Amino acid sequence: MSIGPVENHRKREEGFIVYPVYSRRSRGLSVGINLFPGGKLCLFNCVYCEVFPFKSKMSFTLASMEKELLDALSHAREKKIDVKDICFSGNGESTQSPHLKEALNLVFAIRDMEVPGAEVVLISNGTGLLKWETYELLLEAARRDSGLKVWLKLDAGTLAWYKTINRSEINYDSLLERIKAFSKEAPVILQTMLCMVNNEEPPVEEAAAWENTVREIALSAAKLVCIQIYGKARPAPEDPLSMSLPEEYLKARAASLEKVLASAGKEIKVDIFP
Repeated sequence: MSIGPVENHRKREEGFIVYPVYSRRSRGLSVGINLFPGGKLCLFNCVYCEVFPFKSKMSFTLASMEKELLDALSHAREKKIDVKDICFSGNGESTQSPHLKEALNLVFAIRDMEVPGAEVVLISNGTGLLKWETYELLLEAARRDSGLKVWLKLDAGTLAWYKTINRSEINYDSLLERIKAFSKEAPVILQTMLCMVNNEEPPVEEAAAWENTVREIALSAAKLVCIQIYGKARPAPEDPLSMSLPEEYLKARAASLEKVLASAGKEIKVDIFP
């Protein structure tokens, strides 16, 4: 089934494998790849997660992904819309899919043939890096020509806030160590969601710890591309548990981080997406 670009990601909850969206962080058309068209699969349970409960009889197949992706790219070409990237995201954590390796290879082949100027992106909470096989797969994909762009989530600088916002049983310290290790070996964009939880903004000590963690990563990771700070912009199933913060708060956090990085001799771009 061919679909045109939509303004949000809800098409994935209708069982689509491919869902073109206008993405603020991609700054244009991003063609999403959903490896879980039948339901959500994630080792995080983020309070702000926008994936609503749903059930679909559809299962992932490479053939379906190929057809939907080619249809979406054809539609974009007909409408003269520039495709910024093809992005693995969808209803959960793509690195938990048994189809990831084959899907990556197929997407690269289609990208090279149809839209060679587009990036291939994987948005991840980093849990897949705890499996050495997946770590090596992503590292190899990132190192190839016009390779995979890995966007890693880092929402918390303290265990307490990690438990509050990400609500995961995955060991925080182990996860952070793998993020640091991967960032030394491959280009990485760090992404941080800043929002209110239970009507409270992140504690002052959390903000300071997060800055220090990013600073540590920046000092050890020569391939850290940038940091993306983004706010809650879409409805979530558990609203109003999480709520948007004022844009000025995000700007202040970004300015503070830039100051900390500059004092450490690191000039790394910090982008804000309210």
